[in-house]
Amino acid sequence: MRTLLLAIGCLACLMFAARADDDIAAAQTIISSQAEAFSRDDDAAAFAYAAPALQQMFQAPAIFMAMVRSRYAPVYRHKSFEFGEARTEAGSVAQRVHIIDANGEAWEALYTLEQQADGSYKITGCTLLKAGEAV
Repeated sequence: MRTLLLAIGCLACLMFAARADDDIAAAQTIISSQAEAFSRDDDAAAFAYAAPALQQMFQAPAIFMAMVRSRYAPVYRHKSFEFGEARTEAGSVAQRVHIIDANGEAWEALYTLEQQADGSYKITGCTLLKAGEAV
């Protein structure tokens, strides 16, 4: 009986870990897709990856992109964009991204994403710090 319970527990842990990996992969796809939209100056596509609350706040793709260009230049235009540590919790993902900007400076971005009713993930925020700065 103990062996059966242990086996069920191990299976549950493996299923949870696989689900977390799937959620992280989905979040990374969304972040990469938005970064690609930024590189093409595709306002509508970049805006589509933002969560409904962000879309409501900025109201239009052009307004959203103007904010990104002015406040998130390393995300908007970069030399490199590499995923770091990620965490999942109850329908949300926090994903670190290591960025080298167009001038060669290192940055750390922390993206947050939430799962939507349709199962997809949308970006709810991005905090940007120069590498090595205290939070």
